Amino acid sequence: MRNWLVLLCPCVLGAALHLWHLWLRSPPAPHNTEPSAADQSALLPQGKFHHYDVVVGVLSARNNHELRNVIRSTWLKDLLQHSTLSQRVLVKFIIGARGCDVPVEDREDPYSCRLLNITSPALNQEIEAFSFPEDASSSRLSEDRVVSVSFRVLYPIVITSLGVFYDASDVGFQRNITVKLYQTEQEEALFVARFSPPSCGTQVNKLWYKPVEQFILPESFEGTIVWESQDLHGLVSRNLHRVTVNDGGGVLRVLTAGEGALPHEFMEGVEGVAGGFIYTVQEGDALLRSLYSRPQRLADHVRDLQVEDALLQKESSIYDDIVFVDVVDTYRNVPAKLLNFYRWTVESTSFSLLLKTDDDCYIDLEAVFNRIAQKNLDGPNFWWGNFRLNWAVDRTGKWQELEYPSPAYPAFACGSGYVISKDIVDWLAGNSGRLKTYQGEDVSMGIWMAAIGPKRHQDSLWLCEKTCETGMLSSPQYSPEELSKLWELKELCGDPCQCEAKAR
Repeated sequence: MRNWLVLLCPCVLGAALHLWHLWLRSPPAPHNTEPSAADQSALLPQGKFHHYDVVVGVLSARNNHELRNVIRSTWLKDLLQHSTLSQRVLVKFIIGARGCDVPVEDREDPYSCRLLNITSPALNQEIEAFSFPEDASSSRLSEDRVVSVSFRVLYPIVITSLGVFYDASDVGFQRNITVKLYQTEQEEALFVARFSPPSCGTQVNKLWYKPVEQFILPESFEGTIVWESQDLHGLVSRNLHRVTVNDGGGVLRVLTAGEGALPHEFMEGVEGVAGGFIYTVQEGDALLRSLYSRPQRLADHVRDLQVEDALLQKESSIYDDIVFVDVVDTYRNVPAKLLNFYRWTVESTSFSLLLKTDDDCYIDLEAVFNRIAQKNLDGPNFWWGNFRLNWAVDRTGKWQELEYPSPAYPAFACGSGYVISKDIVDWLAGNSGRLKTYQGEDVSMGIWMAAIGPKRHQDSLWLCEKTCETGMLSSPQYSPEELSKLWELKELCGDPCQCEAKAR
């Protein structure tokens, strides 16, 4: 009898521990989060031991409370009330654990968290963009026929003159050079100055300058100055790294070769300078007022972040549907948010498919499941979405891409929604520390997927633009009011697009 008890004790103890774990239903905390005790329940799914057919990740910004609440009252509510689907789907909002500690007014652009570091602006004066060391040996006639430099405007400026190097060996000015200023990716020059022996302009320090038409280059303007020699013997030029940039106290930044892009016809141009330009800072009084008020603005912003943190903690504890990932929540960090969520999903859930969408999108999960059944959209290494092909890389604006060198992206799915198989999620999670992030999560996903070549299932019912089509799986870029209206029509007649026609 004692021997039987000895054999049974470990089994009974193991069963008791298993039941205890099932009762707690609490898996260990995932990596890359900063949960407080109040946050932990929101970070973890309900039941690691429950398998989900689909995990839905909804990318959401920290301050998008209204959009999240609309989702909770529309398609997510419908899902939770559905006796079958509610057991097959796990939905989580993906939010950065930290807000940007720089007020929007003090950032270089609204899409990142980089401080606009203007300290002592040079106001009410003309500024020569480049200064050069005294030795003349570094400025010499080269074989380069085209030399260029790219720059970004961080606060509005006006360029008043374009210039070329003075060649000390010349007897007077003996060269023919054209200087052009382009806005990035534009084919037509904004300014042109032509230098020749009869018309060499005015000499200032080591350069010859000619005035150009003056208009304001706004904040975030990106341009390229190109020097072209019409003579066979080339240009007098310097390596960009041997030049001192006069940034006007922080209003101008010269870009390195990896940061900018030349117009297509100058892709063979040599990075460097063969002259310079003169500019002035605009709206100096407004800039000084902004700098003076910055400390108070920062203090107010810190208080706002604390309020935002408290609201998010409360929201998380109430709804238990948020995953906080360890990134600063800005648009440029959305790809990192996605990679962190993939890692969290693999570490914390059991699932077969993952659906990614955004908080401003209409989603019909029941239609998604019906489509999966109809098309047999399962199995390994598959990606189901509406794919953009040969999409040109933007070099300016919100979708500015300065890291990806090709003129077009690999195929990528529209951000309103797509589905990937678990093995792809596993690969992304396992390589998340090595995958480079680009300007947007949709194009980043396309670049990452180009490395493994998944089977793409094209489906136009994942809509790319804000429009309504019968049978659509998703549609993007809606306000909270518009999302509510779409769902109201769907509940009324089963179709968010054709309700009025059916009613007649």
